Amino acid sequence: MVATAGVCLYVVSGMERDIPLQVVFRGALPFLLALIVAAALLLAFPAISLFLPGLAR
Repeated sequence: MVATAGVCLYVVSGMERDIPLQVVFRGALPFLLALIVAAALLLAFPAISLFLPGLAR
């Protein structure tokens, strides 16, 4: 897990004592997977990140 996301999830778990940390991490997992897929797409196809700046010319 990304360090900043891990800290935020730990804080959320601390705020809601009745929800275990594992449940909080499980709830955030789809969002983490989406970020990993987006990063992989940008690494595989760097032109994606240059598309919008290219329109400004």
